[in-house]
Amino acid sequence: MRDLALERGASLAALSAMIGRNPAYLQQFVTRGSPRALLPDDRRRLADFFGVDGAELGAERSRPAFVLPRLDVSASAGPGAWVDGEIMLGAEALDPALATRLRLKAGQAAIVRVRGESMEPTLIDGDLIVVDQAQRRPDAQAALFVLRFDDAVMVKRVRWTRDGLAVTSDNPAAAPVPAGTPTMIGKVVWLMRAPR
Repeated sequence: MRDLALERGASLAALSAMIGRNPAYLQQFVTRGSPRALLPDDRRRLADFFGVDGAELGAERSRPAFVLPRLDVSASAGPGAWVDGEIMLGAEALDPALATRLRLKAGQAAIVRVRGESMEPTLIDGDLIVVDQAQRRPDAQAALFVLRFDDAVMVKRVRWTRDGLAVTSDNPAAAPVPAGTPTMIGKVVWLMRAPR
């Protein structure tokens, strides 16, 4: 702090006044360690003034955003969307704390658009969902999964029962789910819906 102030030709007293503190505030911080840490707003203003990252003044380094590919795949919530290939349309950034909470790993998750009405009211046409491809095993607790029946990619509610895999739509008026065993693509772990 003292070196940055000297480079700028500013006294610690003047910098203290700039952030709305008493003239001895930064002098005491530098020489006595009181306060032990600068308040976030004070640190931000000083970092802006010096043109440095707040971490140089004691702030935690910000974690980079967790970036997910946005794929050109529609997980149909209707009769099934035909997939021409999983082409990346772009990328979306998630807060790193959210990615940690969802236990997402780089390269094992993607964003997919929902099409159709068979999962209403849970999912509606146009919703974007985060699919964790590391989670492909349903259990007895019903959860939303993206799955593939032949070439049709769908999002459905899936759970294991005594009789095997149960795949259902949330909308009772939806067409029946295709017969056969689907390929599990991944579990839906987050809904990215714009307010309506």
